[in-house]
Amino acid sequence: MTKFTLDKGHYISVMRLTNYTNNHSTPRQLKLPLDLEKLIDISDPVYTFCDVMDHIDLTPYFAEEGCRTGRPKCDAQKLLKVILFAFMEHGISSLREIEKMCRTDIRYMYLLDDMKAPSFATFGNFIRKELTTSIEQIFSDINSYLFETDHVDLNHTYIDGTKMEANANRYTWVWKKSCIKNRDKVFEKISLLIDAMNSEVLNFQEIRLEKRENYAIDYVETLLENYRKVTGLDCSKFVSGIGHRKSLHQKQYQELQGYLERLKAYAKHIEICGESRNSYAKTDHDATFMRIKRDYMGNDQLLPAYNMQVAVCDEYIAVIDAKPYASDMECFIPLMEKFKETYGHYPKYPVADAGYGSYNNYLYCEEHGMEKFMKFTMFEKETKNEKYHNNPYRAVNFKRDSQGNLICPNGKKFIYKYDKHVRGNKYGRTEEIYECENCEGCLYKSECCKRASGNRTIQINRELTSFHQEVISNLKSIHGALLCMNRSIQSEGTFGVIKWDRSYKRLFRRGEKAVILEFTLISCGYNLYKYHNKRKRVQLIA
Repeated sequence: MTKFTLDKGHYISVMRLTNYTNNHSTPRQLKLPLDLEKLIDISDPVYTFCDVMDHIDLTPYFAEEGCRTGRPKCDAQKLLKVILFAFMEHGISSLREIEKMCRTDIRYMYLLDDMKAPSFATFGNFIRKELTTSIEQIFSDINSYLFETDHVDLNHTYIDGTKMEANANRYTWVWKKSCIKNRDKVFEKISLLIDAMNSEVLNFQEIRLEKRENYAIDYVETLLENYRKVTGLDCSKFVSGIGHRKSLHQKQYQELQGYLERLKAYAKHIEICGESRNSYAKTDHDATFMRIKRDYMGNDQLLPAYNMQVAVCDEYIAVIDAKPYASDMECFIPLMEKFKETYGHYPKYPVADAGYGSYNNYLYCEEHGMEKFMKFTMFEKETKNEKYHNNPYRAVNFKRDSQGNLICPNGKKFIYKYDKHVRGNKYGRTEEIYECENCEGCLYKSECCKRASGNRTIQINRELTSFHQEVISNLKSIHGALLCMNRSIQSEGTFGVIKWDRSYKRLFRRGEKAVILEFTLISCGYNLYKYHNKRKRVQLIA
């Protein structure tokens, strides 16, 4: 630094240029080859990735926009390639990390092809605006090429699900049953308030407000308006605070107004939950509180989560789905419908664990030509516990006489009573109710019906019983044993790789659509990663 003296004691500083100045024109830049491809190893996954993407037409998903002002847009196809390759290599990837790799990793420079490295905000806007509607079709196009090249069998599919924690507050939730219970309490308080209004105020004017068992929001609003008109209340003259005494009319009006606001809040909560859910998270309305295993000991916690479903074919993820249902039984039919929409047919052999075995799902498979390879809840006990299987006091083991009547071990006949509809069953499942003609003095009563005080009653669904026998026959065959073994390897192994090898254990986006977008990106990366590894193994063998 050099100082020059001016008049009147003023100074001016001038920076002296030296050889240590940080200028960006150094001879070292000339050492980097102009062709980056020469620095990338020939076995690098980027070449496999480019080979796959070159066979996919991406132009329909990124239409050219008309003339616009401002800076030119980044190439959408290049952005997509960079994002998919990051998910292929690392699983879930931070957008800032992708931006950093575009500036430092020559493979990402190779994919950008002389395009300036985009910022993390550019990647975020691209995913949110462009991929939300098109990512599932892109996933389908990638799978079409992979499945055709690798000769994937789409008739055998292995289904599994896992609960993944949502990006929501763990301690702010709403329970549907609590809302209904508190709403009923508000109904009772409104009835008591109407009695007080009628006796203390409106009785003198020979006007009465009508009580009801349940109060709709519109009706309570009508009550408020009528009460205000009859009493001549002016809401602008209401008093509050220390030193002011509220009138009886104001107290009753404001009390009913408070009940109205509570009814509106409960109605909103119940509407968000819907018919099929029992709760939701306040910070992500599509997330439902579920029991999730948090450690290797199986200790679970009640956390906001989504039920992530996959259908795996030959180690590739064929179809994915995300549902706010805790039970896997309710997720089977939507997953199969998505499979049919994507590939044009249902799988011949859908294989799943006992979480999917239900009357609805068996009947669905029967209607759509799918074999039943899904265990039911008591499958292990039914097939491995001889004492339970051959128990003579089980209704399924009762013999029938020449007329088809069930006969108990004591020789008594069971008489048909009525058909009972199973509550909440969408397929109209019914059960036949039978009652023993006389259990009095039976020697086997302590073993046959331990809890019944009178005659024993049994519930039988012949169609479900036949389904169970068919499932047992299918799974005990050699083909069924091989399918069960492959299911535990492929479907559960897929989640093992995604969760533990790729550290994807919690969702990062909120809302069902955003969650499906995120998991579809993960699935795209997983399939590309699997395809590269298969090609690498084939090359090593050859």
